[in-house]
Amino acid sequence: MQAWSQRMGTLGRVIPFDYPYIAAGRRTPDPLPKLLEAHRLALKQARESHSGPVVLIGKSMGGRIGCHLSLNEEVSAVICLGYPLCAQGDRTKLRDQVLRELSTPILFVQGTRDSLCPLDLLEPLRSQMRTRNELYVVEGGDHSLVVLKGLLKTRGETQEKVDTDILQAIDSFVRSVVSPER
Repeated sequence: MQAWSQRMGTLGRVIPFDYPYIAAGRRTPDPLPKLLEAHRLALKQARESHSGPVVLIGKSMGGRIGCHLSLNEEVSAVICLGYPLCAQGDRTKLRDQVLRELSTPILFVQGTRDSLCPLDLLEPLRSQMRTRNELYVVEGGDHSLVVLKGLLKTRGETQEKVDTDILQAIDSFVRSVVSPER
C-alpha cells in the first residue's frame, strides 16, 4: 500500500496508517471491532489536520474495513483496491453484507485474476447495492493488481502504465463524487 500512497499523493493529501497487528509484526489480523477502532482513530487524526472531503482507500482488508467504517462515519467515498469478497478465496463465504448496507459511493478496482473477488460474483452484487458503485477492471491483474509479465509484453504495456491507468480511474471517480475544492 505504500507505493499506492505515494502514487495517490499526486491527487491530494494521503494519510497512510498501519493496523496495530501489522505494527506489532503479527501476520494474523485483529478481530473486526479492533480493526474498526484503529481505522476510526486514524480517521479522527486525519480530520484533525485536514478539513476537506475525506475519501477512504484501502487495499484488500483495508478497503473492506473502510466500507464498515463508512457505515457510521461520514466520508465522501470509499475506494477498494482488490476487495476481498470471498473469505480465504471460498466462493461460498461472501463478505457482501457491508456492501449491501453502504450508502457511500464506492469504486472497486479489481483484477480479472483475483480469486478473492471473482468478477462474476461482484457484478450481480453491484446491481443489488443501493449506493452508487463503479468498477475499474485491471485486465489480467491479480489481487494486488499486478499483471503477468508475459501478458504485459504481449500487450506492449508495463506495470507502470497499468498503475497509471488505475490512478487516472481513481482520480476521475474522486472528482465525480467530491466537490472541486479538494
